[in-house]
Amino acid sequence: MNDTKEHILNVSFSLFLQKNFKEVTMQEIVEKTGMSKGAFYHYFESKEQLFLEVVDYFVSAFIMDYNKLSKESLYQFYHDYVKYHANMSFLQNRMDGDSGFNYYVLMFDAMKLFPSFRDKVTENLQAELRAWEEIVRSARDKGEINSSMTDEQIANLFIYTSDGVGMHNVMKGRIKEMPEALLTVWDGLYQEIKT
Repeated sequence: MNDTKEHILNVSFSLFLQKNFKEVTMQEIVEKTGMSKGAFYHYFESKEQLFLEVVDYFVSAFIMDYNKLSKESLYQFYHDYVKYHANMSFLQNRMDGDSGFNYYVLMFDAMKLFPSFRDKVTENLQAELRAWEEIVRSARDKGEINSSMTDEQIANLFIYTSDGVGMHNVMKGRIKEMPEALLTVWDGLYQEIKT
């Protein structure tokens, strides 16, 4: 990707975090990027295309590559998960205050406007569940954990608490505290199921 296109994506992402898709105007994008409309249209056919590329570019950075997480134990897996998110400072630095909340608005706008993006989100949610189920099954097989809950139930507890802790911290304007808060909750859950 060339520098000009990346500049447009960066500036637009910041604008979309400040306001929703409909509120951001072409005029604002052109002014904030310091480009002419003609130069903008050289890179993007429309505001919709720009929005989709912004969402794909930045949201894909949030997508976890579960293959990079330890498979040695459930404990190490979820600690690696938290470290991964804590190291995403390039995105967290953009998500102070309302912009963290607006990140969710941006996601929902994209899912509403682009069915293909909604499908991508659904695929990622399924991959997330599979990864958690696999590590839970492995932990059970190795004798690391014991619970009357199914692997899927335990996996969902980890996923749903992550979603809840994330949303809670966004609503309180404390997105940077999310990794520590999540680790505290997950350590408590782990204590309940470990052997």
